[in-house]
Order: sequence, then structure tokens, then C-alpha cells
Amino acid sequence: MSRWWKVLTAAVLALAAAVCAAGAQPPVARPQPPPPAPNAKAPAKPADTKAAPAPATPQPPGVKPQAAPAAVQAPRAAPDSTGVPPAACQQGAPVIAGAQFLESYEAGMGQTYCLYGSTQPFADVVTYYRTVLKDRGELVFDAPATHMFEVGKFKETEIAFPPGVTVKDYTWSGSPGYTNPKPGATPAFFPTVIQVVPPPAALAGRRD
Repeated sequence: MSRWWKVLTAAVLALAAAVCAAGAQPPVARPQPPPPAPNAKAPAKPADTKAAPAPATPQPPGVKPQAAPAAVQAPRAAPDSTGVPPAACQQGAPVIAGAQFLESYEAGMGQTYCLYGSTQPFADVVTYYRTVLKDRGELVFDAPATHMFEVGKFKETEIAFPPGVTVKDYTWSGSPGYTNPKPGATPAFFPTVIQVVPPPAALAGRRD
């Protein structure tokens, strides 16, 4: 498993889960361009002979002008939150008993991100997938604990993201867990979130 795939897949889980809980939890910030180096001078612009720039609006005493917000990338397609997992979510890997479907997102190239919340502790969920997948997987982050399992081997040109399962601990740093996106539903929090990424439909069932 390449480090690039590990980090990208784990980042996807964090981003998708944050978008799923919008309004209940603060979203994960998208990567932004680095700020300019201190004392760096902006490149000179050619003189505009057609129109003079508008004069700057005076600021009240003691108020510093604010920088323009950085550009934000367009979000992915809206998630499916109907409560019914798409058929694609049934491919690739089983879902631990008792887990509740939260959201699904289109990953591209015929793949889907499928998110589930579990009331079982992170360690128990990891043990379950080690058993059913017959693979130890890999702990890719210590805090918050994030464990990844790959399902099958595929060429990078065939898939948008490596098919597999990512398990993340949401009780890290004293958190009660991941907030249930369904108002008034039980439980109010999920200590563990599971992301299942099945292979494209055309490649489902292949485990080279």
C-alpha cells in the first residue's frame, strides 16, 4: 500500500464525515494555497492607462483592513442521505452488525464512499474487520486512531480510490463521538465511523 493512497483515503474519510455532520460539527477546512512569505513584495503590475483605480475606502481608527478570503474549491455532488445504502455499498466488504448508514458520496469511476456509524469501540470494529477480511490492515494515524484495510488489488488506472475499509475513532481527545446527523435519532453519537469504498461495478468481486 503506497503512502499516497493511505493518506488520501484517510483524508477522504475525514472530509466526508465532516460534510455529513455539517451544522452539528465544524467542517474540515480544505487545503488552501500557502500564505506569501513575510516581507515578500508583490510583483509589479503594468500601468493601466485606460482607467485609474478607485480610491481605497478609509478605515475607522484602530480597525485593520481584512484580507480577501481564499478561493474555495467547488464541493462534490450532494451526498445521498436517504437512509438507504446504495446498491454499490453492498459490494467489496461486509458492514459490522448494528452499524447505521450515514451518507454516501460519488467517488468517480463508478465508485462510492459509504459511511456508517457504529456504537462499538474502535478496537472492536478493527478486530471484526481483521477477522472477516483475513487481513491485519494498517494503523495509518495514531490520533485520532485510523485503521485501513485494502480489499483486492487493482491498477491505479482502474479506480478512483483503493477499494477497502477505513475505521476511525471519534472519541479521541475526550469527544463523545461523531454526532448523529439525523435529528432526534438514537444514538446521539457514534464512537466509531466506518468508510467502505467498494470497487467499480465492472470490477466488483475481483480480488487479484
